Amino acid sequence: MPPEPEPKPDGARAERRRQFAEAAREERLDLALLCLLIAAEADPELDEAGMDAAQIELDRLAGLLPFAPAGGPGAWARNLAELLGSRQGFGGTPADYRRLESSLLHEVLRRRRGLPILLSVVWMEVARRAGAPVYGVALPGHFVVGFGDPYGEHVLADPFAGGRPLGDEDAALLVAGATGQEVTARMLAPADPLDIVLRILNNIRAWAAARPEQSAVQLWAVELSLLLPGHPARLRRERAQLLVQRGEFMAGAAELEEYARVVEAVEPATAKAVRRQAVAARALLN
Repeated sequence: MPPEPEPKPDGARAERRRQFAEAAREERLDLALLCLLIAAEADPELDEAGMDAAQIELDRLAGLLPFAPAGGPGAWARNLAELLGSRQGFGGTPADYRRLESSLLHEVLRRRRGLPILLSVVWMEVARRAGAPVYGVALPGHFVVGFGDPYGEHVLADPFAGGRPLGDEDAALLVAGATGQEVTARMLAPADPLDIVLRILNNIRAWAAARPEQSAVQLWAVELSLLLPGHPARLRRERAQLLVQRGEFMAGAAELEEYARVVEAVEPATAKAVRRQAVAARALLN
């Protein structure tokens, strides 16, 4: 039997999603807020007070850093590593890749464990509050942080490894291990905050896709991704397929047909295949 269809978003969830969509379109994005709104989808007990507490914890950690240390980008990186890596115990292990909590900011703040990208968010948010010139670096397969001028004097650090400094050779090894390719200047450029949010949601989707019993998690991760400006069109097809998988055959079929209509002009073969999927979905009602 197919799993029970997911209930429609309740009032609180609908309001959080409205807030998420609005926050994603602000000129100056609040990355921590967006991450906490993602976490609230997974943890219904994470209310406004809980999100405020997470922001306060980031403020508290930032207050433990010395202001404008002498020594430039390297001093900022060392101070963050000493505070967050050594004193506060933030870091990661291979086991963290198997836990949904590793992608939820409030849980990462509580457990001091997470995926590289969430640990990097902690570093960036703490450093930013302290006035550091910090940015994210979306290396393939392993997110890290940079301090200084990304096109001039800068240093890279790996929050997953407690803040281990990364030289050019270290970054090249990370990229080669993930892709087999050479590192490029584009890979070392500052990551766009919306790309960071989408990458976090992609990690959640991948975690859930490997666990069919977690299709509800995959569905909300897709639905939040669709609220981001400039989201990949293929996510609409993924959502439609998830609805069918979860037993919402009519809704899934309707979305498959809409996706086919959108892509037909540029991908006629894909549109034809998707329409066949829609017909098959409706047939499941018989």
